[in-house]
Amino acid sequence: MVKDRLILPLLQEYLSISLAVGLLGPRQVGKTTLVKNLNLGKESVYIDLE
Repeated sequence: MVKDRLILPLLQEYLSISLAVGLLGPRQVGKTTLVKNLNLGKESVYIDLE
């Protein structure tokens, strides 16, 4: 189950303004899940810096 995230509208706004957005945070809080379930309506690339 994917929870509704308060950051989702802000992330979508930043992605509409900029070509690249970094998402940082502690381990196992859902960063990867959030990004992979994001529907941008255009082609995108996900890069994991780990």
